[in-house]
Amino acid sequence: MPYLSGGWIILAKEKCSLTGMQTNLCTTFLRNKLFEGVKHFWDLLFQLKWDQNFTCWVFIFSFSFHLNDCCVCRKSMQRNKQVFMGCKKFNMDPKKGIRFLIDSGLLKNTSDDIAQFLYKGEGLNKTAIGDYLGEREDFNLEVLQAFVELHEFTDLNLVQALRQFLWSFRLPGEAQKIDRMMEAFAQRYCHCNPGVFQHSDTCYVLSFAVIMLNTSLHNPNVKDKPSHQRFTTMNRGINDGGDLPEDLLRNLYESIKNEPFKIPEDDGNDLTHTFFNPDREGWLLKLGGRVKTWKRRWFILTDNCLYYFEYTTDKEPRGIIPLENLSIREVDDSKKPNCFELFIPDHRDQVIKACKTEADGRVVEGNHTFYRISAPTAEEKEEWITSIKKAISRDPFYEMVAARKKKVSALTSP
Repeated sequence: MPYLSGGWIILAKEKCSLTGMQTNLCTTFLRNKLFEGVKHFWDLLFQLKWDQNFTCWVFIFSFSFHLNDCCVCRKSMQRNKQVFMGCKKFNMDPKKGIRFLIDSGLLKNTSDDIAQFLYKGEGLNKTAIGDYLGEREDFNLEVLQAFVELHEFTDLNLVQALRQFLWSFRLPGEAQKIDRMMEAFAQRYCHCNPGVFQHSDTCYVLSFAVIMLNTSLHNPNVKDKPSHQRFTTMNRGINDGGDLPEDLLRNLYESIKNEPFKIPEDDGNDLTHTFFNPDREGWLLKLGGRVKTWKRRWFILTDNCLYYFEYTTDKEPRGIIPLENLSIREVDDSKKPNCFELFIPDHRDQVIKACKTEADGRVVEGNHTFYRISAPTAEEKEEWITSIKKAISRDPFYEMVAARKKKVSALTSP
């Protein structure tokens, strides 16, 4: 038995001119989205029009359909709602999001099905995808392998393949995760392009060299830009003890020089995501560099960096302290309790690599040889020290490349 229904939806309050084709496309899109799953309509009326009385665009619909189709429509809408909730949960906690989608019957508990879901990436945060793929549990490694195999690198040069691969997620900050993901990439690239490199280790080392070249050429803070000759020299002997063709290295260099890697952003604002789910955050007192006064700042610890803000509502930090190669220790201070310090071990007089925003908006290098910070309580001090120790890194790219070069050298030495 047919069932009559109808209604209208306000779409926008600002008037803009639409061509007949644009109106038809909008109407078709809205009809398909709102009534996905309903196969049989009668007495169709779908209209997109500007309403003079309410001064808004409205989508008007009236139709009749079978009650069975109504149930299908409801089920489809419920499924779409669950998928949306699953994506939202995934973006906040990847493991919980995947578990929700599996329990809801929206994903099969197989590495292939989950890899397809991550590869399509619809509504997913690309940093969360990278974190999930980088985990070392056996099942995550299977998903990573299936995910990499969805990429087709045949007849692509290394830079083209890296562009495709690094656009599908964001590399995590943890060295071991990066290592697993780049290892999988190197093996896949060599499988798709046999004969280009003697061994996947060569592809692994060269991939990191290209990523670091991208940073050196396009980071404004790097003053000493490497030349093609220097890039070639850095990569001598990595192809099972032999040198790679100079034309290949020159083409890779020119490709990166002419067009830097595009890093996928989440929600249009990378800083927004960076501070969305921090390792730790809270109010602390910070001792100034040149002027030794204590100032209250809102600190956020995330992605191996310590950020500080003047107010919690600020969108951009007043300062950034990368934790690479730093150490942390408790200290006593005559003026403030519960203090700890960030410093460079064995180089007490060396200025820490950091930056801050001046009152006039200029971003300048920091001038601290150490950062002394005071927590409100002894318990919070211990918690901050523990969290920062976990976040401190040791320049993972260079360490991993050095280790792999050492492995290649050991394999090729007599």
